[in-house]
Amino acid sequence: MRHPKQAKQLVDRFGRSVDYVRISITDRCDFRCVYCMSEEMTFLPREQILSLEEIYLLAKCFTELGVNKIRITGGEPLIRRNAVELLQKIGDLPLLDELVMTTNGSQLTHTASQLKQAHVARLNISLDTLNAEKFKDLTRTGDLDTVLKGIRTAINTGFKRIKINAVILKNRNDDEVVDLVRFALDSGIDISFIEEMPLGVISSHNRAEAYYSSDQIKADLDLHFKLEKISDTTAGPSDYYRIQGSQTKVGFISPHSHNFCSTCNRVRLTAEGRLLLCLGNEHSIDLKAIVRANPNDTEIIKQAIIDAMDLKPEQHEFDLTEQPIIMRHMNSTGG
Repeated sequence: MRHPKQAKQLVDRFGRSVDYVRISITDRCDFRCVYCMSEEMTFLPREQILSLEEIYLLAKCFTELGVNKIRITGGEPLIRRNAVELLQKIGDLPLLDELVMTTNGSQLTHTASQLKQAHVARLNISLDTLNAEKFKDLTRTGDLDTVLKGIRTAINTGFKRIKINAVILKNRNDDEVVDLVRFALDSGIDISFIEEMPLGVISSHNRAEAYYSSDQIKADLDLHFKLEKISDTTAGPSDYYRIQGSQTKVGFISPHSHNFCSTCNRVRLTAEGRLLLCLGNEHSIDLKAIVRANPNDTEIIKQAIIDAMDLKPEQHEFDLTEQPIIMRHMNSTGG
């Protein structure tokens, strides 16, 4: 419920109100997922990323401008030192309605209860396969059993809702969509399937050849489940269905096949402090420079955020048949 004093001040040229910010607190990750980054990555030096104090300051500014939902992302956010303490501070912001987080699940066995105490309401956990060998292949460094234990720990901790995010690649894991939904159903959690986004140059596969659309996934699922269209929304881009006779929701995030830009209410703050107005474009401003030049003047910072809304483009343009025009990898953008 929006607080009476929390007026919407972030409106772009197309009349879309921004009330949801995704904040990447690190570009580092303990996995090297093939669709997210190159096998050999150079990460940002510490001085080039926002400090925890700067992240908190910007989160506070966003809430004072009408943002009522913040998602913490990475890289893998939980490998940043003192990440839980930062989440506690952001979760205590009086104008924030919901704090959520995206994670690869590798750290959840020992952090889930701390996250719940830090007012994290919901978790999105990346899980693209239930096959241990394939999991190792897709993540390059990950261990499936560790992630599954983390998911079970999070479920037992009692989060309001847990959702699996699965990126589906043709001839890599498209044969597992039914098994992934059954896992979600048996676990009493939700799942969203995501079309791969062409961010950064990768060498592991040809993105056009690996493309597997949401429509293809849904056709596969329709052979095994009765999916009922619902109007539920979590402020993100998922198009949701409910499995008949259950509480499990199946979402589809379809940047290629079903453009969702007309209802976009989101911006992203990257780990290096760029306010990214669109995932599929480079329109951005350097908030880190503004914060470091005006550390005690939140009015200047907030005005810069307001002014940046004029840079938000009408829509993204993704073309899987060409080299990506967006050179940043997903880990530096924030999931």
